[in-house]
Amino acid sequence: MNLILLGPPGVGKGSHAKMFTREMNIPQVSTGDMLREHMRQGTELGLAARRYIDAGELVPDDVVIGMVQLRLQEPDAQDGYVLDGFPRTVPQAEALEAFTQVDKVVNLLAGEDIIMEHLAGRRVCGACGSTFHTRTLGSSMVCPECGGQLVHRKDDQPETIKNRLEVYARQTAPLIGYYKAKGNLLDVRVEGLLESDHQVIRRALGLA
Repeated sequence: MNLILLGPPGVGKGSHAKMFTREMNIPQVSTGDMLREHMRQGTELGLAARRYIDAGELVPDDVVIGMVQLRLQEPDAQDGYVLDGFPRTVPQAEALEAFTQVDKVVNLLAGEDIIMEHLAGRRVCGACGSTFHTRTLGSSMVCPECGGQLVHRKDDQPETIKNRLEVYARQTAPLIGYYKAKGNLLDVRVEGLLESDHQVIRRALGLA
C-alpha cells in the first residue's frame, strides 16, 4: 500500500509511519531524513540542497521532488511506502502523481492544545534522529536507542509552535481539498494514546 500521512507538526506522523514500516515491511519516506542523507553523502541533489539551506532559503520543490522520486525507485519501496511530511503543497502533489500512484492519504487531526503538549515535550536524538517524549523519558536526556544526547529542538519551543501551525494551515488546506476531490483522503482524529490511535488509523484503512 502506498500511503501519505498528512497532519500538523506534533500530531504523530513520524511515530505512526514507523509503526506502519514494522507492520507492513514498507519504508518510511521522510523528506527531512532524505535531505540530511543526500547532504551527508555529497550527492548532486544534496549539494544543491545545501546551497539553499546555507543561504537560509527553502529547498526548492524540484530538488525535494527529485529526492522523493529516486527514493521510491529503490527496491524496498516497490511493495509500498509511507510518505511522512510530503507533499506539503498542491504542486508537490501534482508532481508526485507523475511517477507514483497514491492509494490512501490519512489526514491526522488533533486539537491545538494536544499538539502544543506533544511538541513541548518532544525530544530528538542528535545522533540517530529518534524521537521521544518527556512523559516516557522522565528527566533523562539520553537516547534509549543509541545513547546519544537528546535535544529540545528550537522549532519545538512554545514561542515557535503557533507560527509553525499557522504556516501548516496556510500551505496544507488546499492540499487536503485536493485529495478530498480525488476521493482517497481519510480524516482520522488522533487525540489518545499512540497505540490506540494507531488502531483507529488501521481500521480507517481497512487493516484491522
